[in-house]
Amino acid sequence: MKALSLLGSTGSIGQNVLAVVRQFPERFQIVGLSAGRNIHLLAAQVIEFEPEWVAIGDPDLIPSLREQLPANYRNRIVAGTEGNCHLATLPSVEMVVSAVVGAVGLLPALAAIRAGKDIGLANKETLVMAGRLIMDAVRTHGVRLLPIDSEHSAIFQALEAGRREDVARIILTASGGPFRTWKAEALTSVVPNQALAHPNWAMGKKISIDSATLMNKGLEVIEARWLFDISPDQIEVVVHPQSIVHSLVEYRDGSVVAQLGIPDMRIPIAYALSYPERLELGLNRLSLAQCGGLAFEPPDLERFPALRMAYNALAMGGTRPAVLNAANEVAVEAFLAGKIGFTQITDIVAVALAVTAQADELELQAILAADHEARMVAEREICAA
Repeated sequence: MKALSLLGSTGSIGQNVLAVVRQFPERFQIVGLSAGRNIHLLAAQVIEFEPEWVAIGDPDLIPSLREQLPANYRNRIVAGTEGNCHLATLPSVEMVVSAVVGAVGLLPALAAIRAGKDIGLANKETLVMAGRLIMDAVRTHGVRLLPIDSEHSAIFQALEAGRREDVARIILTASGGPFRTWKAEALTSVVPNQALAHPNWAMGKKISIDSATLMNKGLEVIEARWLFDISPDQIEVVVHPQSIVHSLVEYRDGSVVAQLGIPDMRIPIAYALSYPERLELGLNRLSLAQCGGLAFEPPDLERFPALRMAYNALAMGGTRPAVLNAANEVAVEAFLAGKIGFTQITDIVAVALAVTAQADELELQAILAADHEARMVAEREICAA
């Protein structure tokens, strides 16, 4: 039985992880559960899965959470980044599943790696902010980092068809989001409910907005660069509206290996948890005959500049990807709160990239400082908007 700490248990990915654990109780045990602020759902999960420790993002919520849990949890609730790091380094844990959203995932992931824990990674921001640092730590401590994002899981699987030295390029697919066919002028009037209506996937609010701007695909490009140790110019993005082909790998002989499947996150989650075994999930089977046509098109970088900005940040290196991520997090939150328009998200990120100081990507404190500075710049731009 594999012992897991799940960070971000109340989000979309976290709930799917628990669905897989629930389906295979003889294979997986939840040792730690953490959430941000949803104490009611977290309490229900704790009662069902009976972890050793529980973490909540806001320490002020500990008394309310304590009231909803059995008495034996009174002294087993921790909070904040320290709480997540505690859950990530528990001696009994074999794998940490990082399903939190945003920069808060970096320090717990690094702590887990240094403690010798394998990582199931759904928090792409960890590698966006500190890809070189994280992968160096993975190699130093001899742990496995297994991708949970559907695209990176697809690449991970397709890479098993050949040798790494024979890879010509990897191709990340993107649905194109809800505004794929919209004209540029119409994007200025987008409201949050429209941007949250992803055509294929049921996702959390942050990733849904990132999918609508194509920033999510930009972050995935940066993640792929580090996860698969591949040059940025070997990473291509193609829009695939049906979300059936999850990503592809092309080898130097011209062979292209793709991973296909229904759009259900339980598939890549289960593969990461059980690797190299595949579990019988009982899901609907993919029927190519019923899918009809599968379309592919290049992304429009004029209407959706976030993807180009991500490539540029990756090319500049240093702490630029951390700045990109931090400013985007703040801008997306502001858009969801109705403080700025949809197209202003990337405008704010562009300003942060232009004015935030560059620093060494191998220095953790420099990365955290760049993250902080970018957030301050973004907040200032939002107030001025």
